[in-house]
Amino acid sequence: MIAHHPADEWLLRAAAGTLDAGAAIVISAHLEGCAHCRAGVRAFEDVGGAMLESMEPALLAPEALARTLARIDAPAHAPAPAHAPKVAAASARAAGARPRPALPPGVSWPRSLDGCAVSRWRWMGPGMRWSRVEVPNADDANVFLLRIGAGKALANHTHSGLELTHVMCGSFHDGRSRFAAGDFDAADGSVRHQPVLEDGGECICLASVQGRLVFDSAIARAIGSLVGI
Repeated sequence: MIAHHPADEWLLRAAAGTLDAGAAIVISAHLEGCAHCRAGVRAFEDVGGAMLESMEPALLAPEALARTLARIDAPAHAPAPAHAPKVAAASARAAGARPRPALPPGVSWPRSLDGCAVSRWRWMGPGMRWSRVEVPNADDANVFLLRIGAGKALANHTHSGLELTHVMCGSFHDGRSRFAAGDFDAADGSVRHQPVLEDGGECICLASVQGRLVFDSAIARAIGSLVGI
């Protein structure tokens, strides 16, 4: 059972297509497994469509059609050198061919990560690993995966911005509530917590961060700086 869902404002932004790239990936991952939130997005889409239908038609500028036709008839730009597409295509194939890191049996990759490059698992502490997610055409997106072993705990921290998290597998408690597979969490500077993993298996979370995690421990701050979170 999914216990934690995005607030209506997030579902509204998902329906309107106004989420930034990182938030869109995390919330879309939650929507894949949550029929309740998918229904919420559809309801907002229906409301938006009804509002558009009720609006008075607006007249276009007299020359709008002529400008559009002129752009269609305009000559195409000169083609790039013949070798350029081959280099670009080779780079795209290389990025697409990068293997994703292994997941525990029974855990699948969210479809929202299709087209993203996912790095190998990297060490960040005993029983803790992380992976960077490269989002196409969104260099400012700070998206990553955390893979934490059973019984381990992240360092106590707050946030300089906003952290959105989707739990892919496993479970943890952070002092506010218990979060398990399928759950969503949004935490900002008003939240100071320490996620502690429950026994019974590791936990993998997909996260997007605006700003940084602000750790209490100097050692944790140093590791967080190296990781980029």
